[in-house]
Amino acid sequence: MVVAVAMVFVDQAIVSIAAPNIIGELGLSSSGMQQVVNAYLLALAAFFALGGRLADVLGHRRMVVTGTLVFVVSSVLCGSVPTGGFAESWLVVFRATQGLGAALIFPAALAVVVSAFPLNQRGRALALLFVLAGALTILGPLLGGWLTPWTWRAVFWINVPVAVLAVVLTYAARVPNDVRPERIDAPGAVLVAVGLALSVLGLQQGSAWGWGSAATWACVGGGLAVLAVFCRYELRTREPLIKLRVFRDRAFTADTLVIFFSMLAFVPVMFFASVYAQISLSMSPLQAGLYLLYVFGGYGLAAQWGGRILDKYGARPALRLGTALGCAGFALWAARLTDLSPLDQWPYACLAGAGIGFVLSPASTDAVNRAIDASYGEVTGITQTVRNYAAAVGMAVFGAVLIHVMTDRVTRTLTARAMPQGRAREVARKIAETITGNPDDLLPRGAGETATVMRGAIHAVRADFAAANQWVFFGMAVSMGVAFLCSLLHPGTQVREEAGEAVGAGRERGPLG
Repeated sequence: MVVAVAMVFVDQAIVSIAAPNIIGELGLSSSGMQQVVNAYLLALAAFFALGGRLADVLGHRRMVVTGTLVFVVSSVLCGSVPTGGFAESWLVVFRATQGLGAALIFPAALAVVVSAFPLNQRGRALALLFVLAGALTILGPLLGGWLTPWTWRAVFWINVPVAVLAVVLTYAARVPNDVRPERIDAPGAVLVAVGLALSVLGLQQGSAWGWGSAATWACVGGGLAVLAVFCRYELRTREPLIKLRVFRDRAFTADTLVIFFSMLAFVPVMFFASVYAQISLSMSPLQAGLYLLYVFGGYGLAAQWGGRILDKYGARPALRLGTALGCAGFALWAARLTDLSPLDQWPYACLAGAGIGFVLSPASTDAVNRAIDASYGEVTGITQTVRNYAAAVGMAVFGAVLIHVMTDRVTRTLTARAMPQGRAREVARKIAETITGNPDDLLPRGAGETATVMRGAIHAVRADFAAANQWVFFGMAVSMGVAFLCSLLHPGTQVREEAGEAVGAGRERGPLG
């Protein structure tokens, strides 16, 4: 299960490293590349609840193997994308099917691990799963930096041997395939997928369509309305996709809120930090991968401590400590971004990673321990849907912030060099939209006035990108601060061993004590 989950984790990080090369070869814009990244995250969020339900109904082993096959075939197709105008659509489609495969793998794999350990060992067990998967995730940026100079397509093809190993180990470990002959809520699955997709699409396209555009708010409002319909439908159907009564448990609700606001920062930071390192710090893809190790180093150490705290004292202390550390780490890191010195940033990057490490495993494990009728796949589906929806929203919102601030700052930089306001705004917008490529490649060729001004301003543009990222990282600090406030809602109660098999009955009476 570690190998299967690591494949999903690695793919989130490795593509961020290759982003500038993908953009350069395929001619994508920054918003186009964010669509490629978001297609994966959005499919994860949209289909996680269905993946968790399918794991319970059809069997955990079957879903791990099926998801792995979907994932690896999609990876091969992503790496085989043709150049030309069809490239962006090709990548978006098959990144989405990759996300579907991951949505089948993840809840089933976590359910296998949860069911294999007694209640008082699950914190350390899942922490170990996340740490080992995270340790292998560290290879993502390093592999990305090593493979990208050869060909960025290899960052997708590398999933093939990992997938083969995951399938072989799944059968060798004789993972059980217990099934629950229940109906699959197809209408609910459609409603939640449409609602999540529409709302994130509106946020993602806000910069391109305009924040005053009817299309932007039709998508956001329509998506939220569909999600409201989904909740109403789930409360009335006999065999729902998600048993929403689990949210009656105050601790479960607190866990879910902490996961949401923490994940607004965790997955996006891998993308934005990687691109910042390559643009503002002029790092190579391999060096950018090493730069991300600061975050993963702190994360790996804290995740193990967080699991031990959960098993001994419950989730509340770990959640409060992690969210507070994460808020401080992101704020201090943001303050150092414009110094353009990696050596001054690493303690704060580690602190931000440690904050996430203290949060992720305890919040996820505590939520799963509160599963209704021991339906671990279903509850894992809920928490991971929230996690990946938050990641997609974070990518969309922070991407919009980056483009807006970057456009304003570059416009001022160019007008200060006597470029006309209208032309400066046009050039600044182009740079902001394509900044995840090499800015040197964006310079107008020739000896015209615009080309001359741009060549003289390139170092200032790199500094402008660092300043724009400051807003993004301060936003991540704010999201961790909100997560801290949500952690205060946790009552501090622990699930007892004897409650593990009959949690559903306790849920009808109220929160577990």
